[in-house]
Amino acid sequence: MSISPRIRVPGSAAAGEAFTIKTKIKHAMETGRRKNNEGETVPRHVIERFTCEFNGETVVDLVVDGGVSSDPFFEFDAAIDEAGEFVFKWYDDTGEVYTETKAIELA
Repeated sequence: MSISPRIRVPGSAAAGEAFTIKTKIKHAMETGRRKNNEGETVPRHVIERFTCEFNGETVVDLVVDGGVSSDPFFEFDAAIDEAGEFVFKWYDDTGEVYTETKAIELA
C-alpha cells in the first residue's frame, strides 16, 4: 500500500479569520488483532501521532489510538496573522514519518 497524504488548505486567508484544514492519509491502520485468510495475525501498523505546525508553531498535536479507521481523516480550524507554511506530519509505529507542506498567503 502506498502511503499518500492529501491536504486541503486555502491558498489565502484574511488575518485572524478562521478557516478549515482537512487532511487524509491513505494508511491501512492495522491494529494487530485481525487475522488474514490463512488465520495468521496481521502485524500492527498504525499512525500513532499527527502534528501540524505553522511557521514553526504547533497548531495541532494528536496522539492517535489504534481504534482509528483506515485512511485517517483529520479536520480542524486555524487562523493566521502572517503568510507562511503549514507542515503536516504523520508518525507511524514502524518509525516512518510522512511529511507534507502547504503554503498560505494573506488575503
